[in-house]
Amino acid sequence: MSRVVVTGGAGRLGRSVVAALAAAGHEVTSFDRGHVEHLPADQVSVDLLDQQATLEAFAEVRPEAVVHLAAIAIPGSVPDPDMFRINTQLVWSVLQAALDTGAAKLLLASSPTVMGYGSPSGWKPAYLPLDEEHPTAPWNGYGASKVAMEQIVQMAVRQHGARMRFGAFRPCFVIAPEEWEGVPTQMGHTLEERVDDPSLSAVALFNYVDARDAGDFVDAWIRGADDVPNGSTFFVGAPDALYDGDTADGVREHLPDAAHVADQLTGTQSMFSSDRAERLLGWRATRLWRDALVRAGASA
Repeated sequence: MSRVVVTGGAGRLGRSVVAALAAAGHEVTSFDRGHVEHLPADQVSVDLLDQQATLEAFAEVRPEAVVHLAAIAIPGSVPDPDMFRINTQLVWSVLQAALDTGAAKLLLASSPTVMGYGSPSGWKPAYLPLDEEHPTAPWNGYGASKVAMEQIVQMAVRQHGARMRFGAFRPCFVIAPEEWEGVPTQMGHTLEERVDDPSLSAVALFNYVDARDAGDFVDAWIRGADDVPNGSTFFVGAPDALYDGDTADGVREHLPDAAHVADQLTGTQSMFSSDRAERLLGWRATRLWRDALVRAGASA
């Protein structure tokens, strides 16, 4: 097993990633400004925008693998210039500290929003389901920061790929375990409301992934990074759409800009393909909304 640092380990996704890695036998340390109770990891409070403090924290742990989740996670929550500056600066700080302290692997969390859906000027996908080869088209500071973060990964491969493995993953709309039971999502509504009102999920192309499945992906990447192309990017999502019906019907009704390729989807198929993760790492999401969602008033 590996000694792993997870930046942003106290966050919604971070908690499940830490738990999955600890359950898989890794020795995990969370770097975050906040602490949470019952996290199965050592917790270190550090401002990752402070390069010297970051280096000192890394030097204390000397991780073999780094999972970089720390970022401003909600588009529009700060002005675009600040979003871009902070998210990219965090990557530079963590990357340099990882290199300086001898880490062998670094996996970075990007986002499906790099595709550009929701653009005020319109967005037309070239095909469905979306995969890692589809062109990116960010339209806000958040999406642009994520594209830049992925490019920093590619730069790092070219500079340091002989001694370190790099990767990026794009987790779909993350659902924390407690949210299946009615706790509001980060968007302020519940998952039951998201299913019952498809317009709430259509803004994210009906995509989702259970945070625990995302944690299992991170474990699969750490174990398999030496055997996949260095710098690979992966979509990480459930194989079905968060829509109560055939996905193509949901696209035609709620996403008219994508209606011209709706027929390329079958049944409840997701608008995002995670086939690369399954093919290269043997990972596939197993927690599906039709099995996991607990509706209000349902009997125990």
